[in-house]
Amino acid sequence: MDLNNYNQIVSRANDVQKMWQKVPAPKRGEVIRSFGNKLREHKSELATLITKDARKIISEAEGEVQEAIDMCDFATGLSRQLYGLTMPSERPNHRLQELWHPLGTVGCITAFNFPMAVFAWNFCLAAVCGNSTIWKPSPHANSCAHAMKKIWDEISGDFNDLCIILEGGKDEAVALCQDRKIHLISATGSCQMGKELAPIVGARMGKTLFELGGNNAGIVCPSADIDLAIKAITFSAAGTSGQRCTSMRRLFVHEDIFETCIEKLKDSFDNLVIGDPNNPSTQLGPLISENSFKEMQLSLSNAKDDGALVIGGERLDIESPSDFYVKPAICIVDQIIEEMREETFAPILYIKKYKTLDEAINYQNDVNQGLSSAIFTNDVRESEFFLSAEGSDCGIANVNIGTSGAEIGGAFGGEKDTGGGRESGSDAWKAYMRRVTATVNFGSDLPLAQGVEFNDE
Repeated sequence: MDLNNYNQIVSRANDVQKMWQKVPAPKRGEVIRSFGNKLREHKSELATLITKDARKIISEAEGEVQEAIDMCDFATGLSRQLYGLTMPSERPNHRLQELWHPLGTVGCITAFNFPMAVFAWNFCLAAVCGNSTIWKPSPHANSCAHAMKKIWDEISGDFNDLCIILEGGKDEAVALCQDRKIHLISATGSCQMGKELAPIVGARMGKTLFELGGNNAGIVCPSADIDLAIKAITFSAAGTSGQRCTSMRRLFVHEDIFETCIEKLKDSFDNLVIGDPNNPSTQLGPLISENSFKEMQLSLSNAKDDGALVIGGERLDIESPSDFYVKPAICIVDQIIEEMREETFAPILYIKKYKTLDEAINYQNDVNQGLSSAIFTNDVRESEFFLSAEGSDCGIANVNIGTSGAEIGGAFGGEKDTGGGRESGSDAWKAYMRRVTATVNFGSDLPLAQGVEFNDE
């Protein structure tokens, strides 16, 4: 890593942030509105770049650019809603108030699979909150990052450096985590990555916002609309070639409908259109790399050794010989096997039958990750129990939709090894600001709280 270049980047980001925080928040929102409008103009070109870098089908790539545009709209509105509470004081002629101020500079580390949307989640909120952003994209997606940066530079005037790209890998990520001049580390990636970076940031008592791995599960109840469930499960498990943090990895099906679900899932997987992601009719493109293919094959081999019945998972002879197209795999198990406990970033769906809903929820929750979950049921008692404190332990809990495909309006993130962070909607903006509790005495006396007496006469 070029340390001199790194220090210059951080200095530029810190300097522009000091100017940017003086701009009224609604004015900051107008700049983000212009950014979103420019993204609209270039939606098609940006989607083509995502397909090239991340190998996602063009429909998903266009959806990702739309997500970035939606985040600009959301942040523009948010710029007039950075609310702080006013609380009644127990002391006469006093007022308690909550203020929110920018943190400073955000270090944003993003993964290959959503090379633009996750950046937009962070940058749009960070910007309207008064922060600058240093963006370290995945090395797989540098061209996506530079395309977004070019568009930002076209509309940002004196604030080009509000977004600066830091190319690189682990060394650059570690440098951001070690740096006290980086006031928040927002990192998206594997659980292992988070476990390596968290102690580095923690050593300087820094702030983190982690969105890490997900080992997501679905539950199919006897009352479910089976055809709806199969459609949702197919997209969740196989969509993006299983390379979403919200991809469905495990499925628990009630014993009364188990065989029916298996047959319908086999048919659904068999009918998937796999091929060139630039073709509008394609549903699945290739895996991101040969290493991803090898990890998938290792997981399937281990599952077979543990007694799983594996259907699919083989490499397909499609298009370029350098691309790794695969048939999504179904692994039917009689008992929980070790491979089910870890996330393999590939289209592998482990399926097990269950007898009671309590049993299915216990299976779902009995992993270290806690990102997304889903239940398919037409029984209101089952759905409400799933959403209760005794139900899913994940940050995202869905009813009659799959585990993937979150909307920007809700806070996105998970529990346990998934990191606990929240991005995108709801009150996720608070992660990018520091809270000040202010007490104002507008009287002529000095009463103390809790009735404390301190007579200085």
